[in-house]
Amino acid sequence: MATARNKALRRQARRQSTLQALPWLAPALVLIVGVVIFPAGYMVYTSFRDLSRFGKDRGWAGFENYVRVFGLDPLPTVLTNTVVWTIGTVVVTVVVSLVLAQFLNKRFPGRKVLRMVIIVPWAASVVMTSTVFVYGLDPFYGIINKFLVDVGFIDEPYGFLKNATSGFLSAMAVAVFVSVPFTTFVVLSGLQTIPHDVLEAASIDGAGKVATYWQVVLPMLRPALAVAAIINIINVFNSLPILKTMTGAIPGNDADTTTTFMFKLIQNDRQIDTASALSVVNFLVIIVVIGVYLKVVKPMREVHS
Repeated sequence: MATARNKALRRQARRQSTLQALPWLAPALVLIVGVVIFPAGYMVYTSFRDLSRFGKDRGWAGFENYVRVFGLDPLPTVLTNTVVWTIGTVVVTVVVSLVLAQFLNKRFPGRKVLRMVIIVPWAASVVMTSTVFVYGLDPFYGIINKFLVDVGFIDEPYGFLKNATSGFLSAMAVAVFVSVPFTTFVVLSGLQTIPHDVLEAASIDGAGKVATYWQVVLPMLRPALAVAAIINIINVFNSLPILKTMTGAIPGNDADTTTTFMFKLIQNDRQIDTASALSVVNFLVIIVVIGVYLKVVKPMREVHS
């Protein structure tokens, strides 16, 4: 009886604590419902409706929109591009950020200024940054094109944004450029939480710099890397401005990801219901990818040194 009474008292205490916290949580909960849950729910609802090109709801469509999505001819190419775009950009971003963070963790004159400079590409508008690269890569007056010719990397100015492959790779480079600052500072914050005593102990045990980094530093960076990777996966997977700005004028879908393909379905073809179904598929894919990543990496697992 005493055990049952204690459990009941604990449940009552938890309920009271929850009720006391609700006034403080209410603004955040309202924001989450209004900005995240309601739009996502409406997107799912729309994906099962038959909508005309002008947005008129003609009733229940069942799974017809999803059948139409998986029957689209460009889908295999678009899915392949999405995988390459996401994995390629995130992996390069993380590797470059690890190097930069290690460098910025050292003491040297002008370190604060350099840290401020590195954050600029992330703080600036993505559309603005992409537009700068569009003009810089122009074969007639682009400064980047001219520089590549002057250093002998290419023989003559090249239209990087005139074909799907080079345009897609150029957009990936810009995506890395704007993603590196944030990732670098996340990794840098992780580096600064590593106790100096741990590094000294590794040095006393005879571990060299490379061994210390791989066996001590990198494992202790797992939580920071997990946060950086997850945020980058979400941002890059759903990225529209860079590809829209840099490859939007390329005909066809050879430079599209699922996000830009979905945008074209709405803007060019007015297939609102089909685009909604693709949005739901996008959402499910990103949830699965993040779930698998967390399961494999296990970022919160205790690190034994």
